[in-house]
Amino acid sequence: MTISFNSIPSDLRVPLFYAEVDNSQANSGGSSMPRLIVAQVNDDSTAAEIGQLTLVSSLGLAKSIGGNGSMLAQMYDTWRRSDPAGEVWCLPIKATGTKAAGSVTITGSATAGGELNLYIGGTRVRATVTKGATPTAAASVLAAAVNAAGLAVTAVAAAGVVTLTCKWSGLSGNDLALQLNRLGRNSGEATPAGLTAVVAPMIGGVGTPDVAVALASLGDEPFEFICAPWADATSLDAWKAFMDDSSGRWSWAKQLYGHVYTAQRGTLGELVALSATRNDQHATIHGFEAACPDPVWNVAAAYAARTAVFISADPARPTQTGELAGITPAPAGARFTLTERQSLLNRGIATAYFAGGAQRIERAITSYQFNAFGQADDSYLDSETLHQSAFVIGYLKSRVTSKYGRHKLANDGTRFGAGQSIVTPNVIRAEMIAGYYALEQLGIVENAEAFAANLIVERSATNPNRLNVLYPPDLVNQLRIFALQYQFRLQYAV
Repeated sequence: MTISFNSIPSDLRVPLFYAEVDNSQANSGGSSMPRLIVAQVNDDSTAAEIGQLTLVSSLGLAKSIGGNGSMLAQMYDTWRRSDPAGEVWCLPIKATGTKAAGSVTITGSATAGGELNLYIGGTRVRATVTKGATPTAAASVLAAAVNAAGLAVTAVAAAGVVTLTCKWSGLSGNDLALQLNRLGRNSGEATPAGLTAVVAPMIGGVGTPDVAVALASLGDEPFEFICAPWADATSLDAWKAFMDDSSGRWSWAKQLYGHVYTAQRGTLGELVALSATRNDQHATIHGFEAACPDPVWNVAAAYAARTAVFISADPARPTQTGELAGITPAPAGARFTLTERQSLLNRGIATAYFAGGAQRIERAITSYQFNAFGQADDSYLDSETLHQSAFVIGYLKSRVTSKYGRHKLANDGTRFGAGQSIVTPNVIRAEMIAGYYALEQLGIVENAEAFAANLIVERSATNPNRLNVLYPPDLVNQLRIFALQYQFRLQYAV
């Protein structure tokens, strides 16, 4: 008998017909690309899911875990605006520290009825003020409107002052922008006549979650897209260690892969200073303008979600032009110029731009800039390269384990019967080349002939049960630059 059966024993004597099913040659499925949002919950949340990895299927569940207006609920809501179908997991966490607070101080007396238009983290709250309203009365209706809106702050009114306090502790609360009448008179936004309102920004938030402790709860669950809104050195260092190539998720031992997306608000100088401290191919830091009204956690979620949709559809296509749904750009005149965005991209900071009425991904580069000798290295410049590589490795792993999971290994030239579950280096070499052609058809790699010429498959000289493969793919690139010289004529010579 030369056919290798998996289950039917060779010494079976009981008649008659027996069949076993073998799916090793039928697998054509691709791996899933789950998403992960790491975010804070409100300080008063007592949900059992805090600190636990949780599959979240609805905004209602996100709110029940994190609380109304929580960072977790906001990020989930923002994510779903771009990615309504992806499998989204959440890691809800808390931080120790102090809460950020701001205020709106109202003076005067309303000589006409109208509305107070207060924007909190980009979301408008409207409060109707009647003619003759005092500062105390106006503050009371504004505080009531804020509390009814279910936002990231609670409001308390006293003697014409509305005090706004973030619902969770930590530095992130300082990022909540407070603005009055952002759209201006042309859009019908103006403080009622006779009243004066002055905003004091959110300040005083101190502390960030201990990301390193939270990451322990992730175990070996795979996530292709990870979104976390903290870009401080401690948090980013924790992610770098968690994802690294030696012992982290990109190591040979774990093979979990994935990519981390975060964001940071700042001036060009502040973002360049941040980039000088980072060098990590597994993290993309989107730097955006200080005048953007939306909070950093929503910007990070929008950037990661749009990337997840594009990469899930095709890991080799560039993510540029992807709309950041729900994100309001900085006002005209306060946006980064082309020269400034070029500077950011030269220093490992990902960028976005405003066009077609929306904020859009420009180039989602990683923070990797230098090799181990401190020399410039662009091998991991674009996040698409990491996603492509993870896709190719996952494809090969699925193909090899499905077909050859319980095979015997022999030298090339061994004469064994047809149907035997035996592989030789040449059999695996042919499998690698066939798989490469399939990946080329999918538009993930190119130059199959060069790949075949450089592919090495050999049996280990020290371990007869081991096969060593040097797999040198040529990844398909992305169209980034289109340069055209417009050389006009007034008249071609006859």
